[in-house]
Amino acid sequence: MHQAKFDVLGIGNAIVDILASTTDAFLNEHGIAKGAMTLVDSFRAELLGKSMQGAVEASGGSAANTLVGISSLGGRAAFIGKVNDDRLGQVFMDDIRKAGVAFDGKPTAGKVATASSHILVSPDGQRSMNTFLGCASDLHAADMSQSLIADASILFIEGYLWDAPTTKAAIRTAIAHARAASRRVAFTLSDPFCVGRWREEFLELLKSDIDIVFANEEEAKSLFQTDSFNGALQAFRKWGKTAAITRSEKGAVIVGNGEVHIIDAEPVERVVDTTGAGDQFAAGFLFGTSRGLGLDVCGRLGGIAAAEVISHFGPRPQVSLKALAGKAGIL
Repeated sequence: MHQAKFDVLGIGNAIVDILASTTDAFLNEHGIAKGAMTLVDSFRAELLGKSMQGAVEASGGSAANTLVGISSLGGRAAFIGKVNDDRLGQVFMDDIRKAGVAFDGKPTAGKVATASSHILVSPDGQRSMNTFLGCASDLHAADMSQSLIADASILFIEGYLWDAPTTKAAIRTAIAHARAASRRVAFTLSDPFCVGRWREEFLELLKSDIDIVFANEEEAKSLFQTDSFNGALQAFRKWGKTAAITRSEKGAVIVGNGEVHIIDAEPVERVVDTTGAGDQFAAGFLFGTSRGLGLDVCGRLGGIAAAEVISHFGPRPQVSLKALAGKAGIL
């Protein structure tokens, strides 16, 4: 097996986030499901954009956020995703490259715009996402570069991609390339509603194709159709590979290699916005994994990255995660 050029290659929806503070009354008025990701069409996206006051733009997308976090930790990251040759597409490309992530995708010139997600952040830090997938869901098997996938120690896939038939086929191709190159495959369940839509296919993926899975508590319970966290935890233990389950202020539980690690949440002065918390936890964990660190240390790195991102608006780190990890005595 040849030496990997990248620690992690991520495949995901290339999305520009449009964030604004909101109230529960606004969510109710506009029929927005609090704390969930809802797919919307271009008309709904435009309507929400006009209704949101004081919105700020920040490049997002689950896998892309994770890769930016890995770069902030000093890792080598690359991204496969699709943007249009429009203003938001340029914003996304500029941001991800500025963050040190390799992204060589050529923008498309079609009529379908770059994906956007209108994110309303409640006073309690909960984020309600209204996502227009645009051209992000136009990934095909031909976009899955076999040489690029072979050049990364870990292939990281976001579950949200399962919502489009063409991307689903593309991901199966990417996994086949990773397996052929003896690379590890990591997968994030993304959202409880996403799990509800694709539970059987996700379970099938876990059986044969996934080495590392990321889930929050609700996603884990939804996957195994249990009302208890312990039920989900035991199911992951029975699965036998590596699972990182995040539990907000309760921290995280990591299982794998016959081990169970309970990771305390890192202290945060004030939770401003939970957007990107799971993405940054995955960043810390995957970076640690690529460096051969123990599961407990990987979990701690994930917690440090998540704590940084929830202390401000936006889904990506604003200070060096490498410096924070160094301060904690890890790197």
